[in-house]
Amino acid sequence: MSVVGSPGAARGPGAAGGSAPHEAHPAGNLAVAARGLTRVYEVRRGVLRKPGRLQAVGGISFAIEAGRTLAVVGESGCGKSTLARVVAMIKPPSAGELLLGGVDAVHAAPTERRKLRKTAQMVFQNPYGSLNPRKRIGAILEAPLEINPTLDAAARSERARAMLAKVGLRPEHYERYPHMFSGGQRQRIAIARALMLEPALVVADEPVSALDVSVQAQVLNLMADLQRDLGLAYLFISHDLAVVRYLAHEVLVMYLGLALEQGAKERIFARPLHPYTQALLASTPGLAGTPRLQRIVLKGELPSPLDPPQGCVFSTRCPHAIARCRDERPSPRLLDERLVACHLAENFLESGHTADRNPGLRSSQPSL
Repeated sequence: MSVVGSPGAARGPGAAGGSAPHEAHPAGNLAVAARGLTRVYEVRRGVLRKPGRLQAVGGISFAIEAGRTLAVVGESGCGKSTLARVVAMIKPPSAGELLLGGVDAVHAAPTERRKLRKTAQMVFQNPYGSLNPRKRIGAILEAPLEINPTLDAAARSERARAMLAKVGLRPEHYERYPHMFSGGQRQRIAIARALMLEPALVVADEPVSALDVSVQAQVLNLMADLQRDLGLAYLFISHDLAVVRYLAHEVLVMYLGLALEQGAKERIFARPLHPYTQALLASTPGLAGTPRLQRIVLKGELPSPLDPPQGCVFSTRCPHAIARCRDERPSPRLLDERLVACHLAENFLESGHTADRNPGLRSSQPSL
């Protein structure tokens, strides 16, 4: 399955995106493809007890084409950041396939893995903690080039200065330290560092959540411009659905490590077919004075990832759950041009549940 959107980077709230999630695309144009990607941790529970099995990522599959953005959304603890680190080759998967530029990154030889690490770079959430306070900005930007030596010192400096200009910073910033910059400027520096090795994929883990709203708009516009100019693919981790609606082409909704709904942004925002997606969209705040979707109150506690429900992982909180939901775990299936893992999805499709009929949800996207 290929998860991609329409051509072009999103430059505004109404940006179009619209290919089906099952549409075929040339393999050579895919920056990353994951098939059944799984990450399991063993958790010690005492001397006399067997270790627990925590499935942080449970069989996630997707593909991101060059110039496209896949946004991964869900509550805290659903496995978004773990998925990001597996794709960025910071953590190895427990099972599944990860292809970077068509090359198997899981079973590659050490020399090949070293080359593949250049193709997937990461931008972290905290712009204050991700930069070394003891080093000047020029040294921070040149560090990836020193680790992967292909250029001499003069060429490294030239590339670093050019990258500063590309992210909207001035030449004199090259000699300054991180504490001399604002949060938005630091995140621009982090983005510049991620691009120094000319990656095909940038994994952005909540890159704007620590910034003011006005600064968020600037950084998101920068990321959209860089995607358009450089043909970058983004794996964008976020809990802010307004930001996702602005930047993403495709959306993957995660819950307890599993993909519950996955497809084109327009399809999911207009007519969510999984109850969890409906609850997420209904919780998005609207602008003052505008109608909102009826709030969906989720009852019950989030299940322990060490002991997930036998059936649908969302069945303990779902207001529509039936006996089948508690006994049988649904597999993702194609419905209305997106993948959805819900036994009752056809009922929501037939009932005409749609966010397009409510202006409050449409107004929740940021004015960037």
